[in-house]
Amino acid sequence: MAGQVSVSLISLGGVVLGGMLSFLVQFATQRSAERAELRRQQAELSEARRAERFALLERFVEVGAEAERAAFSRPPHGWDDTSAWKLATQDVMNRLWVAERLIRIQFPLPVHDAARKYFLDLNRTVWEGLPDGESMRDYLEDNRLAFLDAARAVMGE
Repeated sequence: MAGQVSVSLISLGGVVLGGMLSFLVQFATQRSAERAELRRQQAELSEARRAERFALLERFVEVGAEAERAAFSRPPHGWDDTSAWKLATQDVMNRLWVAERLIRIQFPLPVHDAARKYFLDLNRTVWEGLPDGESMRDYLEDNRLAFLDAARAVMGE
């Protein structure tokens, strides 16, 4: 009888050991799958944020170019509040302002600061003009390039 008990206990021990090993393997496999899924989700989110940032940069640059064209076509002797140039330019500058604010939300402060300086220079150029002899391209170039360089540094991360 003692022999049968010891065989039964050894058999029971083998079942318990096998069950524990099976549980550990399943647990480790599940954890590994969960970690892989989390990494995939993080990569998807990161790519979606990058695409959103890129679209915002594209929007800011596009509207900035429209604003520069408006500055180049600025009437030399002023305008009234109902002139086609003023109405079209006001719309462009409003869209540029919104894009600049969105850059503040989506990007680190150095990128926003560069975008803000470019916006302020462009706003001044559009509404106030430049002193005679000053080149609009030269006036805007430094802050435009500083913004683009800051954006490239962040997007390259």
